[in-house]
Amino acid sequence: MSESFLYSLIAIFTLAPAALIVHRPNATTDNAHWGALALGVLGTGVWALAQTSGAWQTGLGVALWVTVAVTTALFAMLSWSVKEAWRLTPLVAPYMMAIGVFGLLWTHAANPKMATGAMDGWIILHIGVSVVTYGLVTIAAVAALAAFLQERALKTKRPTRLTHTLPSVADCEFITVRLLGWGEAILGLGLATGMATSYQTSGALLTFDHKTVLSVLTFVVIGALLYAHHKTGMRGRKAARIVLLAYLLLTLGYLGVKVVTDVLMA
Repeated sequence: MSESFLYSLIAIFTLAPAALIVHRPNATTDNAHWGALALGVLGTGVWALAQTSGAWQTGLGVALWVTVAVTTALFAMLSWSVKEAWRLTPLVAPYMMAIGVFGLLWTHAANPKMATGAMDGWIILHIGVSVVTYGLVTIAAVAALAAFLQERALKTKRPTRLTHTLPSVADCEFITVRLLGWGEAILGLGLATGMATSYQTSGALLTFDHKTVLSVLTFVVIGALLYAHHKTGMRGRKAARIVLLAYLLLTLGYLGVKVVTDVLMA
């Protein structure tokens, strides 16, 4: 067993307490909850930093671990600042563990590094903005899924232990809209920094590759959803489907290229 595989496994298990502790009877945001969440943030964050120290690695495995670390940290901040957001833990923590498993499976793959000279300010800013955007939209998609599950449980009058733990439909929709608003603003910044990076490297503001097209489509879909929500109050399953569509588009743009280059073309 390689050291990289072992460290990935340890990082995955640091998320397990958060995934389990929220299922306690009468669970609340006590010290045990925050301690479990802090363990997940620390474990995934340290491992992601260890993999990216020295030079930015562009492989799929590292991208997955950076996604897990940033999303977990953002979720911890959201849980601290937004009422009832912590109730999404039983969906967020297992999902981060699942992504971590995929990252673990690719710890053996070669991770090409970006040349140090290429890491100028615009590229660093663009990478940071992209990762934060993906983390925010990931949590928004989880909140939309939670709203869908709650709505279905209410409609069928068959609540489950999970739906008793999740936020209410109204709280899920509030969290989703707020995160999408932040994500839209940061995604706009990401598109701007991407254009600046493209202009520096090729002299063109836009390079019409699949990543750019999918990012622009995501920006349009999220913007349309926020506009429809503001004007017509669109919510429920229809809104959830659009959020998941935006998440799919962003995933294809953010991780899709790495899947093609590291998996299909390997």
